[in-house]
Amino acid sequence: MDQPRLPDLQPLKTNDTLTVLVGTALWAVALVVLLIVGPGAERHWWIWTCVSGICGGLFGLFYIHRRDRRRPPPTEEPVEPSTAIL
Repeated sequence: MDQPRLPDLQPLKTNDTLTVLVGTALWAVALVVLLIVGPGAERHWWIWTCVSGICGGLFGLFYIHRRDRRRPPPTEEPVEPSTAIL
């Protein structure tokens, strides 16, 4: 019943900074649109939601920058893709 253990998956290489910048920019666009259109009196919380999204994005950029500074330099060994048939 013991099946061989599948190899661990390698993490994807992503551009986290770009992802957070795009999200923050979308929140900023939504804020500008709301400030131009002017939501109703009972929907002012929409503006604060956009502000919170922008603040969260700025914190994310700070966090990513700090994380990447502390990360060891990447190794240049090639990663071979592996497939498994279950």
